[in-house]
Amino acid sequence: MEVPRSRLLREAHRSLGGELLTGLSERGYEDVRPGHAALFMTIDRRTGTRLTELARRAHMTKQGMMLLVDELESRGYVRRVPDPEDGRAKLVRLTARGRNYVAEARRAMAAVESRARRQLGWRRYQAFRTALEELAGEEEPNDEE
Repeated sequence: MEVPRSRLLREAHRSLGGELLTGLSERGYEDVRPGHAALFMTIDRRTGTRLTELARRAHMTKQGMMLLVDELESRGYVRRVPDPEDGRAKLVRLTARGRNYVAEARRAMAAVESRARRQLGWRRYQAFRTALEELAGEEEPNDEE
């Protein structure tokens, strides 16, 4: 029986995402959920980022991002520090644990991509990635992902 087209992307996402979460859990990060990616993917790893800017980049409400920051701060991944350019504002910065997580997440993602490349073969993998980039609206591949 053929899988309905409406389920294909969802099932691929679930499978690859599950593989990524398993890899991160094995690396000691079982307390990070997929929803946390909105912060980790948008924060400036060197200087930190204001909460309002994180929300804008992640296409979230300020309140939603605040909840995410609160949760990750309580788990030791980020901290709020005064913004040197505006004493009234705060920057959200990665802690050492947060920076380590980002590095491990990149390694875990590389492992998932490597497995997908082996399974599909180089040519099919490249076509798949190009199609996903086009659907996501990316003009050029982002090597940091």
